[in-house]
Amino acid sequence: MSDAHAGAEYARAIEQRESDRRARRAFQSLALSQVPPGGTIFDFGAGAGTDARLFALRGHCVRVYDNDSLMRGYLAETCRDLIDAGRIVPETGEYAEFLARRADPGAPEANLVVANFAPLDLIDDLPALCEKLHALTVPGGRLLASVLSPYFIGDLRFGWRWRGMVGQWRTGKLVVPGARGNIIRRYLRVFAAECAPWFRLERVFRGLPPRGPAEAVGIDFTLRPRSAWLHLTCCRFMFLLFRRVAP
Repeated sequence: MSDAHAGAEYARAIEQRESDRRARRAFQSLALSQVPPGGTIFDFGAGAGTDARLFALRGHCVRVYDNDSLMRGYLAETCRDLIDAGRIVPETGEYAEFLARRADPGAPEANLVVANFAPLDLIDDLPALCEKLHALTVPGGRLLASVLSPYFIGDLRFGWRWRGMVGQWRTGKLVVPGARGNIIRRYLRVFAAECAPWFRLERVFRGLPPRGPAEAVGIDFTLRPRSAWLHLTCCRFMFLLFRRVAP
C-alpha cells in the first residue's frame, strides 16, 4: 500500500460521518478565533493536513507534526504547494525524536497549538508532551484540543464502555485498546492536572457547531470545574482551550 493511498483512505474515512464533518468545521472556526491575523499555528497530529491547509490559506504560518510516516508522506504530497511557499512547515521523525528535539531558534513560536480529532487521546505521558508544546509556544499562547468525551451517553450502547467504567471512576480515565495503541479518554479534571504546570485549562466547548452565543464562548472551567462535564454528555468530542502558563 502506498503512502498516498493510505493517506487518502484515512482522509476519506475521517469525513464519512456528518457529525465528524460538523465537528471539524466547529473546531476550525474556534481555532481561527484564537489566533491573531498572520499568527503561527502548530498542528500536532496533523494527519492528512486538512486543517493545516485551511489555516495556511487563511494567511497563517502552520507548523505540522504527525508521528505516522504515512500521514506525513500524504500531507507532503497534498500540501506541496503550501510547503514550497513556506506557509506549511513540516516536522519529521518518530515521536520520541520529536519530544527530544531542541527547538529551532529560527522557527517562529506558535500563537496557538491545535490537536484535532483526538491525537492527545493516544498519548500516555501527557505531561511530557505538554512540556514540549510549552517550549514551542509564545508567552500567553493557547492550546486547543479536540478529544473524545468520556461523558458521551451515546457510548453506553457498547460493551467496552461498561467494561471500562470501574477503572474510569477510580482513575478518571477510560482506557480502550485501539489499532494504534490505547485510546485514553480523560475526565476534565485529569486533563487539567496532567497539563499543569505547562498549560491551564480555561474553557470547555461541545464538539459541535455552537447553537447560540452562550455555547460559542464555552464553559469557564476555572469557575465551574465540577459541573462543566454536564454540557458534554450529548457529543462525541469536546474541545478544550488551555492557556500557556509562564515557567
